[in-house]
Amino acid sequence: MKIKKVATAIALTFAFSAVSHADVLPQSQKDSSWYSAAQTKLTTKTTQAQATKATKAKNVILFVGDGMGISTLTAARILQGQRNNQFGEEGYLSFESFPYSAQVKTYNVDAQTPDSAGTMTAMISGVKTDVGVIGVDEDIERGVCSTVAGNELLTATELAEIKGLATGVISTARITHATPAATYAKSADRNWEDVSDMPEDAVTTGCEDIASQLVNFEKNLEARFVGTDVDGLDFVMGGGRRHFLPKDAAANSTDAASTIEGDRTDERNLVTEWQTQYPDATYVMDQTGFDAIADDATKVFGLFNESHMQYEADRANDVAGEPSLTDMTTKAIEVLGKNEKGFFLTVESGRIDHAHHAGNAYNALNDTIEFAKAVQAAVDNTNPEETLILVTADHSHVFTIAGYPKRGNPILGQVVAVGKTTPSLAKDDMPYTTVGYANGLGFRNLGDETNADASYASAAVAGRVELNGVDTTTPGFHQETTVPLSSETHAGEDISLHAKGPGAQLAQGVIEQNVVFHLINQALELTQQ
Repeated sequence: MKIKKVATAIALTFAFSAVSHADVLPQSQKDSSWYSAAQTKLTTKTTQAQATKATKAKNVILFVGDGMGISTLTAARILQGQRNNQFGEEGYLSFESFPYSAQVKTYNVDAQTPDSAGTMTAMISGVKTDVGVIGVDEDIERGVCSTVAGNELLTATELAEIKGLATGVISTARITHATPAATYAKSADRNWEDVSDMPEDAVTTGCEDIASQLVNFEKNLEARFVGTDVDGLDFVMGGGRRHFLPKDAAANSTDAASTIEGDRTDERNLVTEWQTQYPDATYVMDQTGFDAIADDATKVFGLFNESHMQYEADRANDVAGEPSLTDMTTKAIEVLGKNEKGFFLTVESGRIDHAHHAGNAYNALNDTIEFAKAVQAAVDNTNPEETLILVTADHSHVFTIAGYPKRGNPILGQVVAVGKTTPSLAKDDMPYTTVGYANGLGFRNLGDETNADASYASAAVAGRVELNGVDTTTPGFHQETTVPLSSETHAGEDISLHAKGPGAQLAQGVIEQNVVFHLINQALELTQQ
């Protein structure tokens, strides 16, 4: 009897296996758009995986969304979709459609929750280091100039220079800020952006400020590696003019925001020093200058603001005008692409981070959407068979998406539950927003204000605020917070890495942040001179 039952079971198994899964599925399941879309996605990924075999690239572009954690990506993709009259949740930011991705651990050697100096140094050198130091390893003592010597790291940018590739760095933050600075500078303190920021003993001991290191990049690299002949950074754009100009009103730019724009106390004008060093190169400081960059330009330096560049939403209010991140990325590829050997470019969207610090989700998400447009511009303007594009963040923020809002509910709006038309109320009988912050400056209702930094004009507001009748979707709305601080903080969870092009298939699993450098090195063979 038992033998007969087993035989029957085997027969049924064979019979079932002869029937395709599609045949046994209910018709409603097969007809579901969710089912077919997922199957199409899997088919696409399978095709991409089979096609991606090359590991060597001619060009590499590293995109860094500063502070662009997973919750930021989720909220930004929803906002992007909702601006296109969609529910939003079903969409993708441009780079989220890349075939490969990884989860990246961001801690610094001495910190559970990291800062941008340590994280970017890891990504650009392959070595994790401490909070607050740039281009040096963990044996450094922050703020002590004498500990720099012997602990310097070699970056992908420097290795690309030595290899003869064109090199560039772009940021919407000051170009001397931690993330862009890590590509070219060595500093015991990320705050040493110009000589006026340095303690006297650091200056007398011989440490060089970050802005000076940018201008002297070629000289410093050749001095460090005797016999090496490089031509310096080919494309540099960002903010931070104040760190390159002397503290003298006569050196002010035409759009100076301060009575005296420059901060340097050593009387040096690094802009004119750069122009003297590269007489055939192009220096620009506004939209007009950017638009006039010649088609045959091969070396460009742009400083568009006294401090950071504008938030994307606030860019139209700039006195002299400044290009978008997409504009700068497109121009960089055009300029750097003239080098037949290839190029290495780093692009940072620095103000995502700044908007989060100010507790303003609108600008953080808006700048993330612009960042995604810049990535798409890179995809559109490069050959996928020879260009590896990596998109990642340096760290996350204490930015959350919570409550139980219904599908398509405005991501910046108040929570409205499934089947409801009015906002849900908390136990204090007040409505609450979907997105918020665990700490920071807290609630502000600044209406149409597009500059997130306006948040710093008043003291922190902790806890709940009556939001009944408040439009929380405006640019000037700043979300509530739990813990009052002078500025919202970074978070310590993993961030994502998205990859497309030769070598992209190596970006998989959970990785340490310094592995990013090794992906770049693998693709460009930087250490195989």
